[in-house]
Amino acid sequence: MKISLTHYRDLFKTYLAPHKGSVLVLALLVFGNLGLQLLIPQIMRTFIDAVIAGAALNFLARLGALFLVTALVQQVIAVFSTYFTQNIGWRATNALREDLARHALNLDMRFHKAHPPGEMISRIDSDITTLNDFFSQFLLKLLGNAILVIAILVLLYREDWRVGLVLTGFTLVALFVLTRFRNIAVPHWEAERTAEADFYSFLEERLGGTVDIRANGGRAYTLRGFFARIQVMFQRSIKAGLMVNYMLNSMLLIFALGNAVSLGVGGSLYLNGVITIGTVYIIYQYNRMLELPLEDISRQLSNVQKALASIKRIYELFATQGEVTVPIKTHGTILPPLGVPLALQFENVSFYYDDAPDDSQPVPFENVLESISFSLAPGEVLGLLGRTGSGKTTLTRLLFRLYDPQTGGIKIAASSQTQDLVDIQSIPLHALRSRIGMVTQNIELFHATVRDNLTFFDAAIPDDRILAVIDALGLGRWFGGLKNGLDTVLESGGSGLSAGEAQLLAFTRIFLGDPGLVVLDEASSRLDPATEQLIEKAVDRLTAGRTALIIAHRLKTLGRADKIMILEQGRVVEFGDRLDLALDAGSKFHNLLRTGLDEVLE
Repeated sequence: MKISLTHYRDLFKTYLAPHKGSVLVLALLVFGNLGLQLLIPQIMRTFIDAVIAGAALNFLARLGALFLVTALVQQVIAVFSTYFTQNIGWRATNALREDLARHALNLDMRFHKAHPPGEMISRIDSDITTLNDFFSQFLLKLLGNAILVIAILVLLYREDWRVGLVLTGFTLVALFVLTRFRNIAVPHWEAERTAEADFYSFLEERLGGTVDIRANGGRAYTLRGFFARIQVMFQRSIKAGLMVNYMLNSMLLIFALGNAVSLGVGGSLYLNGVITIGTVYIIYQYNRMLELPLEDISRQLSNVQKALASIKRIYELFATQGEVTVPIKTHGTILPPLGVPLALQFENVSFYYDDAPDDSQPVPFENVLESISFSLAPGEVLGLLGRTGSGKTTLTRLLFRLYDPQTGGIKIAASSQTQDLVDIQSIPLHALRSRIGMVTQNIELFHATVRDNLTFFDAAIPDDRILAVIDALGLGRWFGGLKNGLDTVLESGGSGLSAGEAQLLAFTRIFLGDPGLVVLDEASSRLDPATEQLIEKAVDRLTAGRTALIIAHRLKTLGRADKIMILEQGRVVEFGDRLDLALDAGSKFHNLLRTGLDEVLE
């Protein structure tokens, strides 16, 4: 992706505009600091010439006091300038982080399967951290340093045109070197960022699988992968740093030549009686002062090379669009109300996972679901059976629009009338997912309060309602043992909770959302009998007055199902009324009930 000046302008406009007051104060501080820098050598020149001329002591004392006050004020301004610089930088980059994180979270499952969490941390945090100075001071310092250079040259021309002409030549040569080398490190910094993202992705995955790695003797393999990636990151960082050093070392050589030229010209003019010794000092000092803005420009260009690589990656992520559109069409769509049992219809749905990392290389895909068609009336419960890999989980992912099917359609409605059915692709994602709830065996709990875990950070849900649902689901005893009630902070991943408690918390989430359709991945399949009884009661309450789809791993959980569907290799091999199939000696479901083969469902 090619980044143009328009991208930079839009970035500044979007994230610096809210802080224009602080930017104005920072600008005043920066330019005030520049003015004091120009004044201090003038004071020193006057002091030197006054000493040589034998000026009165009180006059020298006043010059010394003026020098000290000016230097002190400059330092105070520098402190405030640093504060405003960091404040603006962090506020702007935090806003950018928020927008980029929101965009990434809205991308579909294909994107997240191709980009592990470690890579996303690098792109959302590390890349944006690089832009801190770029946002807060790059333009101000670049403009300020340019003005400082011009002001110094003007003052030198006022002293003597020959001095001004020589040091103007020095400045032009320095700027030529800067221009010549300014982009030399951009591709190398971009490569270093890519290697860093790969390293953090590898590290995140391995830390998450620490137990399995140790248990299966994978430590040596993991360490080799760790060192291989860190070596690539190190080598690319060194190469990028060397490119920057070429520029910096060239500048150091020019500065040394500039010092020699300024002393030579100043000394020559002094010996010829054209200027005073104080003027020799100011020529030398202003030449040294030219080094500072030019070095700063060099440093800023070094930083901006890193920033350019980061900006490119940020815009590439912003430009990434998910395949699940939001929505395809909405005109005339009437959404089913919350809390109303929904009719569900699959029409000839076929789907395969197109997760190839490189779209330029076509890969033959095999359908995971093939021509799936069935319907449920409002309030009906479907028991979904099938071996591992038969497509049960994929079917639920399509229902939530984590993916869209390649062919066919999925519709929902508040009634079974055909004219009322609404294609889920015409419903905004947040509206669709608010009408469907899901409980799986693996419950994701956050390092947050019980209230936030239950409401998913929705402050509009009152505490009285939360407490009523907790009590109704049999969590009252557990909740009574919490020291801070709803304000109790849970550990990340639900550490400290039993599997049954975590499952019941998940059921509480669904009750609070009040969806019309629920998907249950048999939550009680691996619990002790006492906890399983609580879960079964919760399932009964949850499915009452709602349409439900239960992915069954054990046959005994199908007693509440109205209909049964069996999948094999992504195809519906049996669908019908549970009682009819149970009595039909020729049905697969009847055979499963007769033989009690729970293991075929695993």
